[in-house]
Amino acid sequence: MKKTIILILGLSILLSGCESGAFAKPLPTATTTVTPSPTATSTITPTATITPTFTASPIPTPTWDHQGPDTVLVPIILYHRIAVSPTDGVNYKSPYYVKPELFDAEMKLLHDWGYTTITTELLIKAINEGADLPPRPILITFDDGHLNNYTTAFPIMQKYGFTGVLYIVGNYMGAENYMNAEQIKEMAAAGWEVGSHSMSHADLNSLEPQQQRYEVVESREVLEEKLGVPVLTIAYPFGSSNTGIIDYAIFAGYIGGMGLGFTYDQGEANLYNLQRRDIKGTYDIKQFAAFLPWQGDPAFLPTDTPMPTATSSRTPIPTYTQLP
Repeated sequence: MKKTIILILGLSILLSGCESGAFAKPLPTATTTVTPSPTATSTITPTATITPTFTASPIPTPTWDHQGPDTVLVPIILYHRIAVSPTDGVNYKSPYYVKPELFDAEMKLLHDWGYTTITTELLIKAINEGADLPPRPILITFDDGHLNNYTTAFPIMQKYGFTGVLYIVGNYMGAENYMNAEQIKEMAAAGWEVGSHSMSHADLNSLEPQQQRYEVVESREVLEEKLGVPVLTIAYPFGSSNTGIIDYAIFAGYIGGMGLGFTYDQGEANLYNLQRRDIKGTYDIKQFAAFLPWQGDPAFLPTDTPMPTATSSRTPIPTYTQLP
């Protein structure tokens, strides 16, 4: 019995040594997972959204087209005084006075409908040899040299980016209510042209040849000497001319001449009788618009003004025999 107990006890000790000795299976090592302490997350401030600023695309400049030689379509309009007529409000209204507010409205309409003023020099170049012209070219001319052309018409036309042509009577320059040399020079420096309107504003057809020569030839020499600018064209008083007067104009060195008429066709046949339409102070803006060869958006007309119907632009063009 004692042997049995001893045997069991020995066996127990042996088995215990097997777990902790060289042949013992090692106990698994516990793996400690270290969870890092959370780092405080910084609050992200949202960036302000920038609304892009768009630059308007520039309006393309209208393409200038080559016209000529010979006939080109260019309206030429004529004014005298830009002022209130002293007879305004009575039965008679002088057609040669255009009220400043009406003149402003007419210039605004030309601007809104896309007209561009050109010079007589460019017009005549187009007639003689061909030249690039804007889509709606126009010449704006003023006869006699009245002071209100400087004080009133000049700033209004500057507002709309227009220039014009001054036809000066040699003996009127510097007289009361007429422009003086310095005022004319100022306008010339701003891009205006200067032409002759004779020496005394006489009806050239009623004069003897020697007097015609004085009015046509001498006026150019006097104006160029006093103003120091080229005088390239002549506007005949009352639009009156004949072959002899035109011959004097050619002899004097003018490159063209201004008459009166109802056509917009300008060409070699009427180079010394270019057709101008007289704009009267008795016309309203609707009548003025109807004179224009190219119509525009009626939104630029007064709301009570119907869209005008363009008048015929063609009338017979006189042909003159011009001596060399």
